[in-house]
Amino acid sequence: MSGLRFTITLPDELDGVADAARAVEAAGFSAGNVYDHPYPSPEWLANGGHHAPDPFVTLSFAAAATQRLRLHTNILVAAYRHPILAAHAVATLDALSGGRVILGVAVGYLEAEFTALGVDFHRRGALLDESIEAMRAAWAGPLWPKPVTQPRPPIWFGGNSKAAIRRVVTVGNGWMPFPASVEAAEAVRTSPMADIDALTRSVEELRVAAEAAGRTDVIDVCATPFTHPAWKRTLEPERLLDEAAKLESIGVTWLSIRLNTPSRDAFFEEVDRFGREVIRAGGYA
Repeated sequence: MSGLRFTITLPDELDGVADAARAVEAAGFSAGNVYDHPYPSPEWLANGGHHAPDPFVTLSFAAAATQRLRLHTNILVAAYRHPILAAHAVATLDALSGGRVILGVAVGYLEAEFTALGVDFHRRGALLDESIEAMRAAWAGPLWPKPVTQPRPPIWFGGNSKAAIRRVVTVGNGWMPFPASVEAAEAVRTSPMADIDALTRSVEELRVAAEAAGRTDVIDVCATPFTHPAWKRTLEPERLLDEAAKLESIGVTWLSIRLNTPSRDAFFEEVDRFGREVIRAGGYA
């Protein structure tokens, strides 16, 4: 059996979170993930953006409905919250779920959302670094409850940039790259990632940097498949299985999946199909 695992974005419909989490777990996914958009601008929403429920509340419902499903923030914009409050929420969720949190974080890119929340957009990189440092100190200090995962839940950094790789090597446990054309990369303020060859070079860069830093532990790489980017609407199992084998061969350990289904019923049908035709058919369960 392959060691490759799958995380999937849970639907935004509030009345379906628990059922969706149960279906995702039954299909063989290892994690369910959520976005972080507390106050998106009307302009962004009108141009393809979307609302998102609170990540910690949503994942707590998913935790209560499941037994083993990992609870993945994909991603948490750390600068949006006071780091001690964020650390408290992460620790509480990890404690209540029995150690199932994966803390995916990134700098964020929606300037209007930063402005609405009173956060300096131009310091977002420094704010991420400061937040992670403060959260780690809180988990090691008097904060209660303590996370079940010790010394802390795994921290995965999102983004294609060299800064993201630096953060992974310095304080992280995983990296979350994603397909991005030049135009898309500019829109979300990261580096382009055109194809598997580009990802291969970046994974090698990560490996070399980790080795130079004396890291001997496994660093997860959670990639979005190039054949199935977040905006894709049709599942093609054979293409995905072919790519999954290639990605695993270069060091990818997780695949991040979003199913753009038109309805709640369609989501459940596609989750079940994904479990049968990708996870089990590929020997990933």
